[in-house]
Amino acid sequence: MPELPEVEALAAFLRERVVGHAVARVDVLAISALKTYDPPVTALGGLTVTGAARHGKFLDLDVDGIHLVVHLARAGWLRWRDEVPTRPARPGGKNPLALRVHLDDGSGFDLTEAGTKKGLAVYVVRDPDDVPGVAGLGPDPLDGSFTADRLREIVAGKRTQIKGLLRDQSVIAGIGNAYSDEVLHVAKMSPFKIAATLTDDDVATLHEAIVTTLRDAVERSRGLEAQDLKGEKKTGLRVHGRKGEKCPVCGDTIREVSFADSALQYCPTCQTGGKPLADRRLSRLLK
Repeated sequence: MPELPEVEALAAFLRERVVGHAVARVDVLAISALKTYDPPVTALGGLTVTGAARHGKFLDLDVDGIHLVVHLARAGWLRWRDEVPTRPARPGGKNPLALRVHLDDGSGFDLTEAGTKKGLAVYVVRDPDDVPGVAGLGPDPLDGSFTADRLREIVAGKRTQIKGLLRDQSVIAGIGNAYSDEVLHVAKMSPFKIAATLTDDDVATLHEAIVTTLRDAVERSRGLEAQDLKGEKKTGLRVHGRKGEKCPVCGDTIREVSFADSALQYCPTCQTGGKPLADRRLSRLLK
């Protein structure tokens, strides 16, 4: 799933490519992906793109005051085209096309979504906050207002595992499964640690890990083509998706805990005092 660094990079990429261009037309192939009807998607035709921004994991194109807001979900992606085919787009294929945007110079981009479980969502709204997922976002961890004191307020009294809290978009915006693993590895913290048990030193360490991990990932993605962002993310991850490999810090074997629809990866030596975590149903919460 694209998370904050990739969506930030996509927004920067689109600012360079589409701002100042008019939308010629928008083709919607997956009706289920379009979540709004007023304004209609046809209202974008003839209007000029004036900005591109990010809200958490939402991508936002400002088109003369009407916003095309996209959530790429688990398997969605944006594919840039220097020349958009003139022939009508067809559904299906390896990466089924959900929506295509044509610009006035013949370029444009596709929104595609692989797999059978569809979650890609497109909204055409007058204000980004008209999108429920945007309106309910917690603080952005790259914003200057996200301080260690703010994080301390967030975790206070929360009887929730820190891994789940980091992924909760209403608590902190933009962090998903991959970067929560990375943050906790940098912080040397068990994913099962209860948020309310964090000391002031723990909070300071976690805050530093969040900010530096995300900023480093954003910096690595800066200037990359949209097509290269997935590869950069995978290459830059230290523990997530690396079950069975050696921890780059201590050399221990990276382990995994599986859930119904996802999995987390961690280093026992760095994060859990050398103790492997068992299955979710059997694991004890580590202090």
